[in-house]
Amino acid sequence: MDDSGTAVLAGLGGIRGGVEDFYRDLHANPELGFQEHRTAAKVAEALRRAGCEVTEGIGGTGVVGVLSRGRGPAVLLRADMDALPLREDTGLPYSSEVTATDAEGAEQPVMHACGHDVHVACLLGFAQLMARATDAWSGTVIALFQPSEETGGGARAMLADDLAGKIPKPDVALAQHVLPYPAGYVGTRSGSFLSAADSLRVTFHGRGAHGSAPQSGIDPVIMAAMTAVRLQTVVSREVAATTPAVLTVGSIQAGQSSNVIPDRATMQLSVRTYDPAVREQVLASIERIVRAEAEASGAPAEPEFERLADFPATVNDAATTETVARAFAAHFGDDAHTIDLQTASEDMSEIPQAFGIPYTYWGIGGTDPAEYARAQQRGTAAQDIPSNHSPHFAPVPQPTLDTGIRALTTAALAWLARDPGTGESRSAEGAAS
Repeated sequence: MDDSGTAVLAGLGGIRGGVEDFYRDLHANPELGFQEHRTAAKVAEALRRAGCEVTEGIGGTGVVGVLSRGRGPAVLLRADMDALPLREDTGLPYSSEVTATDAEGAEQPVMHACGHDVHVACLLGFAQLMARATDAWSGTVIALFQPSEETGGGARAMLADDLAGKIPKPDVALAQHVLPYPAGYVGTRSGSFLSAADSLRVTFHGRGAHGSAPQSGIDPVIMAAMTAVRLQTVVSREVAATTPAVLTVGSIQAGQSSNVIPDRATMQLSVRTYDPAVREQVLASIERIVRAEAEASGAPAEPEFERLADFPATVNDAATTETVARAFAAHFGDDAHTIDLQTASEDMSEIPQAFGIPYTYWGIGGTDPAEYARAQQRGTAAQDIPSNHSPHFAPVPQPTLDTGIRALTTAALAWLARDPGTGESRSAEGAAS
């Protein structure tokens, strides 16, 4: 590690306890997307205590803290704040018992099942360290805390609320996500990393009838069932075997009685792709198959299509990723890896794309290393290690939090580290300036 990294991370021991307490409090008090009022207030308070210039309420509940120290690049680092409508089943002493009303008006249990509590705590820890070691770096730190990643609307909401007019123009954007790898692990990947995602609701229209007289009706349940089967051929028969794509039918809902043919059925689908052309191909195939099945069944009305959410693909800039990977290799040694392609999705990339700047997004591990090693030895890691969005997902606080803070610091200092000779930042090779 160079002198800048040593100077900044020297303060880690002094903030560790506070970061851990913040993490446990946030885990126990999760909030759904665009409802992160408590979280945002606590983030803003912590940023102000660290000496940041703070702007609140961007896109509803978004918060940005800015630290400026002399000439140099502006580095944007992003964490997401929202939780999921899920009942926690981890058994942790700081488990969530929170419920909240969702956007549809239903009361839901709420849990930080995706690790956004880790992301927030790590970015706050990073901001505190940078504020305490201003002699070690030069430039501008932009710590951005985004609402509602899970809905795919948080980044867009911040941009629509004039994010560009409320923060310094960044030169590069960085972000990370905790994943079911062993804690201490960091993994980078150049190019495609996370998939694009499209969530759809399809409504089939039929004609209701008595269950004893199906000839009097047109059964939308059959339309939905046959469509679900046929959709399984889109990836297996229409997409090249060497091209990754996922099409999942996650929900089919119709009727309320065993003896009534309903007049409609709804189906919800999830599509994951990496290539824009494949994305359009798969979506077009879905519409073709749905319409054909409705016509074949003699449906009295055209099926309806509703886009529930869409996420862009996360495609890491090669030069930016190489810069961060080199810095991680120097700092983390054997714990720095190249991470596999992931089928999860994110909206973080919309922010750097709106600014026209490069970005990279990496993964850190959150699973107890001994537990992970035992599962790997058994060959059951995929089954035994809880993944994101599981009610059992519970990153161990350490070394997860330390790793996340160290990763953000190491990556940011690749742009912001101060040159002892000039007193200004050493812009990383290949970085935007």
